[in-house]
Amino acid sequence: MIQSQVPLNQKVAVNMKRPNRLSTIFFVLFLLFSHSLTWAASTPESRPNVLVILVDDLGYGDLSSYGATDLKSPHIDALLNRGMKFRNFYANCPVCSPTRAALLTGHYQDLVGVPGVIRTHPENSWGYLKPSAVTLADLFGSAGYQTAIIGKWHLGLESPNTPNERGFDLFRGFLGDMMDDYYLHRRHNVNYMRWNQETIDPKGHATDLFTDWTCEYLKQQAKSESPFLLYLAYNAPHTPIQPPQDWQEKVKQREAEIDPSRAKLVALIEHLDAGIGKVIQTLDETGLSNNTLIVFSSDNGGQLSVGANNGPLRAGKQSMYEGGLKVPTGVVWKNHITPHSQTDFMAMSMDIFPTVCEASVIKVPAEIDGVSFLPTLEGKQQEPLRAHWFFRRREGGNRYGGKTIEAVRSGQWKLLQNSPFEPLELYDLKADPLETNNLAEKNRSRFNQLSVLLRAEIQRYGSVPWQKPLTSTSKD
Repeated sequence: MIQSQVPLNQKVAVNMKRPNRLSTIFFVLFLLFSHSLTWAASTPESRPNVLVILVDDLGYGDLSSYGATDLKSPHIDALLNRGMKFRNFYANCPVCSPTRAALLTGHYQDLVGVPGVIRTHPENSWGYLKPSAVTLADLFGSAGYQTAIIGKWHLGLESPNTPNERGFDLFRGFLGDMMDDYYLHRRHNVNYMRWNQETIDPKGHATDLFTDWTCEYLKQQAKSESPFLLYLAYNAPHTPIQPPQDWQEKVKQREAEIDPSRAKLVALIEHLDAGIGKVIQTLDETGLSNNTLIVFSSDNGGQLSVGANNGPLRAGKQSMYEGGLKVPTGVVWKNHITPHSQTDFMAMSMDIFPTVCEASVIKVPAEIDGVSFLPTLEGKQQEPLRAHWFFRRREGGNRYGGKTIEAVRSGQWKLLQNSPFEPLELYDLKADPLETNNLAEKNRSRFNQLSVLLRAEIQRYGSVPWQKPLTSTSKD
């Protein structure tokens, strides 16, 4: 543009070419330098490893860092102290399979075909993972990560819904819902322990096995040039409450007045805590903890009938009250998340999906229901993830009273139906966090508003089948 405004005599043309040549050289060098920085920032070595630790039925008050006084959980407490502890984190569902489906897909569980618990017997199984659902392992594998699950799967017992067919390079663990015995690893006398597709019969307590296999995997990955996504899903402290005998004796000796059933659960949790301590120690010893994003959470609240402690919250597992949904959770990422930080920011299981994707510079699918809370982890202000929060569980059979239960939360207001045979209940969680004052009759306007939202969401869920297709098993 400058040259066109100057008389084009030879002298001026020569003088103008020199600065243009220098400018061009500097500009090219700048582009090359910038490109090298961008490339370096996106190399596999710079992306974090991701470790998601999901424990089973751990109550909101069943860690010493969450208020337990008869229980010692030094290793999990120390892990949470390395990063951010959540005081307001929710499971997607008050039972196992739906929360796991939500975590691994970033969707409300009903929208990926898992509204209830997947079980051995078809007549009592309430979910079938949607064939076209994209899992966290699918995305990370496509991005060059090594992907693994060690522990409990609980999202399908046969092809095509086994872990290796849903994106995981390695599966070493238990396909089913719960073990009838932590040492025998059977469910309804069926052996669901697998190493990839091979049935195995290892010896030892399941918690110890999953811990040892994880430490072995981490040592192998420390020698790899590829980052990894590891989903470590313990069975503990789910029933049966079966801690190693020496752990139970230690609790009894320390807590002289403890109830025997509570002592067993405390021992099972403390044994789990020690296992997680070994995993973190291995991360430290291999140097992997310097660049590993760690998420710790539970799939639902604790089971009160076996002595669980959900703090002051109402009810527990299988309930739409806070004790069934609010879970202990923390996230650790060295040099990214401030140690010893805490937050009241609200998030839920399915939000883990986009959060770890964003942290790993992996594009998040646009259609998912989950929302990243990475800004909160980095200490930034963040708007609420959503205006309305939905919780639902579909079940059947005499054991559960044929129950389908659900809840919606909007701001401080929560509408729930904890039994299909009882009316909807309305609570103001800001004024009444323990859900003792049902306002359903006193605030009909709010009741009607939330009821409309809940019905519309349930209708949305109705578009997704949750039973095994009769003919085709191919991805739609």
